[in-house]
Amino acid sequence: MNNVPFTLSQVRPIRDAMTVSRPSGLGYGVPVTWFSLGAGTSITPEYYDCTTLYLGGEGNGRFLLGVDGQEVSVNPGEVLYVPPKTLCGTKTDSGMIYTEIILKKENFTMNNIIKAGQPTELKNLISYEEGSIANLDIAHADNMKFVLMAFDEGTGLTPHRAPGNAILTALEGKAIIGYEGKDHELNAGESFRFDKNGLHSVTAQGKFKMSLLLVIE
Repeated sequence: MNNVPFTLSQVRPIRDAMTVSRPSGLGYGVPVTWFSLGAGTSITPEYYDCTTLYLGGEGNGRFLLGVDGQEVSVNPGEVLYVPPKTLCGTKTDSGMIYTEIILKKENFTMNNIIKAGQPTELKNLISYEEGSIANLDIAHADNMKFVLMAFDEGTGLTPHRAPGNAILTALEGKAIIGYEGKDHELNAGESFRFDKNGLHSVTAQGKFKMSLLLVIE
């Protein structure tokens, strides 16, 4: 994970009969945690006083929402929006890995295309635009941004620096990620971490879609 491509199963592998969590270390103001659940395990429903996003990573499982425990399947590449004070638990038959993002700020903006309790495939939310780079904010506040980007063939971002730690995840296609003078190939399902003020670039290899989670502190 130290400025090289990685998968969630590398940083938080599934362990038999165990549920395990690992903080991402992006920042304290926006807790981002990776969870892995072994086959046949579960996490008891609980709730936060603030909004939470869950990103399906690897494997398959179900989230249990509300007092009636409505079961919602979340697959790799999907996002689930859970409002404040909503009971939420998880269980899996075969094993799963997901990311939890806690939006502690009261003043944030959530894109209204994301509906509470309805898993949505991220890459289907944004379209390619001819000769262009398209952006779609999913959620943002003064201390974070979660955004989707779609790069048409032949496009890219020139080297630049960001004001916080960030994780980029390839949703479709592949790209070359430049980071502090070194190039790395990033394929769908892989992620890359940028440190605050790290010099980085993105060059699409054909059409390419990605998500970017930025935490500013």
